[in-house]
Parts: sequence; structure tokens; C-alpha cells
Amino acid sequence: MHYVTNVSYLGGYRLKLWFEDSSVKVVDLQPYLDGPVFEPLKNLDFFCKVTVNHDIDTIVWPNNADFAPEFLYEIGKE
Repeated sequence: MHYVTNVSYLGGYRLKLWFEDSSVKVVDLQPYLDGPVFEPLKNLDFFCKVTVNHDIDTIVWPNNADFAPEFLYEIGKE
């Protein structure tokens, strides 16, 4: 099981993520912003407010939208 330790906004819908195994990956989440909880994330001013919630070990937004850390690890590019 993987978990996110840090996040940095890169621009557009791209994020740089650091994981517990010291890997660093870039994810583009644009294709995955489907459904009501992800609708606010389509606004880039809102999308860039991403943070890491260390209680659940993944990234979150102010509306509590999140992605499973295993999913982020899988789709990330090194």
C-alpha cells in the first residue's frame, strides 16, 4: 500500500506527488474529474488548492474530494 507524503501543483491539472517509498511521480488528473464531487476541481483556481491530508495519506481539496493513493501511484509517471 502506498501513501502520499507531499504534493506540488505544476499547472493545468498536473501535480507532482511524493510517496512513502521515495518515488516522485507526476499525475495529470484532467481525465479523472468526473462526478459531482470533482466538478469544482475543473476550476483551476480551486484545483491548485490541493493539500495532503496525513490522516488519510492522500491528496484532498477544500470540498473533501480525494483520490486513492494507490490509484495516484498507478497512474503517475516518474
